[in-house]
Amino acid sequence: MDAATFPWHLLSIMTKTAPLLRIGTRGSPLAMAQAHETRRLLAQHHKVSEERFEIVVIKVTGDQILDRALSESGGKGLFTKEIDIAQLAGEIDLSVHSGKDLPTQLPDGLVEAGFLEREDPRDAFISKTAKRVEDLPRGARVGTASLRRSAMLLHLRPDLKIALLRGNVQTRLSKIEAGEFDATILAMAGLNRLDMANRAASALPVSRFLPAVAQGAIGLVIRTGDRKIADMVMPIIHEETTACVSAERQFLAVLDGSCRTPIGGHCRRTASGHYRMQGLVLSEDGRVSFGGSSVGDDPAAIGTRLGQRLKAKLPPNFFKMA
Repeated sequence: MDAATFPWHLLSIMTKTAPLLRIGTRGSPLAMAQAHETRRLLAQHHKVSEERFEIVVIKVTGDQILDRALSESGGKGLFTKEIDIAQLAGEIDLSVHSGKDLPTQLPDGLVEAGFLEREDPRDAFISKTAKRVEDLPRGARVGTASLRRSAMLLHLRPDLKIALLRGNVQTRLSKIEAGEFDATILAMAGLNRLDMANRAASALPVSRFLPAVAQGAIGLVIRTGDRKIADMVMPIIHEETTACVSAERQFLAVLDGSCRTPIGGHCRRTASGHYRMQGLVLSEDGRVSFGGSSVGDDPAAIGTRLGQRLKAKLPPNFFKMA
């Protein structure tokens, strides 16, 4: 074969270096920001170019359902199912998720590798006309697709009118800007990662407005027994965040929590080195709530203990209360 007949257009493909690992993610701007953050940390630790870690975008069902709440469509798994399938099929090596989107029970063959250092766990209040929830006029229309946020808003302000608002961060912000809703609630972590923190009218304190379990934490999932990938990602796992999220996820698992249940939970490490877990369960209308806290040295144990304590207080059919 001479120069005239050599397939030069294939040369770059033939000489391309295989990726060290393939990172699977949803395609939303926030999901991509989280995947790029993971890739940046991996490249930084392993002292290689970021391009050595390939990002593979996978379409998920949850991003395509915009006309109804996820609680009516199958819950958290809608954001992970297609990614799980690709990972089990060997099409990707590592998947990156918002911690609060991860089901408490992963499919057989997949396991949590751990979580990156947590961003701000608080919820952000978004409004053009009010600084705080308390400042909204009576009967204000607040958009959200989260049962937790809806219940907590109604717990604070029973007069508010809650309406469905789905879509990515940019879509929801644009609807507030257009005046379609008086306010909404987003995660501060997402706004920070998208350099949009200035769009928050205020951050809601954890003491008054408990965030979703694992909110602000990026979760990494690998195949069970994949020692090579586990060793590769282990150095970027944040020990304290992973411990705290384990408490929160155990709390949620005991309560059989999903997108169908209004539950808030947050764990932090205290100055004395112990772990303190706060939890809250509400009826969908926010009128009835059960909350508590638990302190100890074993994060998973305190999450389990608090979940069992609150579950014992719940009346029959509590989550069906109107």
